[in-house]
Amino acid sequence: MNNLRKIDSIIPPPPAHMVGDGFRVHGFFPGQLSNKKRMSPFFIMDYGSKIEFTPSSEPRGVGVHPHAGFETVTIAYHGRVAHHDSAGNRGVIKEGDVQWMTAGSGLLHKEYHEKEFSKTGGLFQMVQLWVNLPARFKKTTPKYQGITREMMGKFLLPDKKSIIEIIAGEYNGVKGPAFTFSPVHLYNARLAKDASVEFDLPEKYNTGFLVIEGNVKVNSENVPTDHFVLFKNEGEKIILEASEDAVVLVLSGEPIEEPLAAYGPFVMNKWEEIEQAIHDVNTGKFGVLED
Repeated sequence: MNNLRKIDSIIPPPPAHMVGDGFRVHGFFPGQLSNKKRMSPFFIMDYGSKIEFTPSSEPRGVGVHPHAGFETVTIAYHGRVAHHDSAGNRGVIKEGDVQWMTAGSGLLHKEYHEKEFSKTGGLFQMVQLWVNLPARFKKTTPKYQGITREMMGKFLLPDKKSIIEIIAGEYNGVKGPAFTFSPVHLYNARLAKDASVEFDLPEKYNTGFLVIEGNVKVNSENVPTDHFVLFKNEGEKIILEASEDAVVLVLSGEPIEEPLAAYGPFVMNKWEEIEQAIHDVNTGKFGVLED
């Protein structure tokens, strides 16, 4: 057990705030961490814990906004989100699916509750991560990766009821479908009651677990629903045990050891690049998208 990974802290969900009128989120980081690079390459994690939305004839969401210099990863657990952008991409993220958007050189984007979900209302639960891009890829052409649950890599645990869904990176030789610009492991651990699983993640990778469903033990520490476990960069082995049916989001990635400049919807290396991105938006270089 000498290589058991040490827990830095177990963080309860911060007070929720609204993003637009469609997304009620808990901003776990960077705000709850010691510095903005503590979970690099992950820069932001907004967690939309379970909430019931009432029916609405007008889809709730977030109006037109720019992004540049990073990627957004949206993971749907309940509810459906539609999106479109100034490059002509559009789609719907359904329950269990992931949308991996590379903003790169810049685009305008809009995301909102899918039309039929808006009409009926219902349970809504999502995670959005911002994943930084290394400097050499900041200007990469924007693109989307639509990753359905069926496309994910799957590792069945010995109880035959629990499964690790691999979105990015690999687990026990099973690879996930997402293309990443720096090394990232991203999994959903879907565990049945009394199941346990081990993870061996590189010591230098910044690593955290978010408990989406159920209550679990992480290296024998109790972690309730909606809490985030931040690990130290000491040790590699993590033991996850489910005292009831549980879903845990596992994120681990190699830090990007570069200067960081972030402002609003832009994640760059220098402040001058932020100023240039703002200028590019204002002069129409990110294209046009109607609200």
